[in-house]
Amino acid sequence: MSTEKNKTIQRRFQDIWNKGDFSIIEEIWDKDFVNHNVKAKGFESIRQFVTVYHNAFPDVEFKIDDQIAEGDKVVMHYTITGTHKGDFQGTAPTGKSIKITGIAIHRIANGKIVEIWANWDALGLMQQLGAISMTGQK
Repeated sequence: MSTEKNKTIQRRFQDIWNKGDFSIIEEIWDKDFVNHNVKAKGFESIRQFVTVYHNAFPDVEFKIDDQIAEGDKVVMHYTITGTHKGDFQGTAPTGKSIKITGIAIHRIANGKIVEIWANWDALGLMQQLGAISMTGQK
């Protein structure tokens, strides 16, 4: 599969986040995919992960800022924004706007995402919510 087609598959990931369109999960993800960051597998893990964020940040917006593809891997640098209106990891809604960035690598085989590795600013998110201070204390 061409790198441009792989980039298109990765861009479809935005629809899951931005539109809450879970109907495309089975279209772009392999049923046995592996998320190396959270040691999760399968379609339900994607639904659960995105649902947690949609419940906490109902206006969540996922934007791909840049993509690089080579072979069967596509790398994206992304930005996520939203407003904290629901419980998130034990932090009650604050009404604060958040902006976090991250990088993800998707391996694509036979037109589907089969693996993901991601690194994003989880500490920065918790600091923006006031759950952790710059010194690591509440």
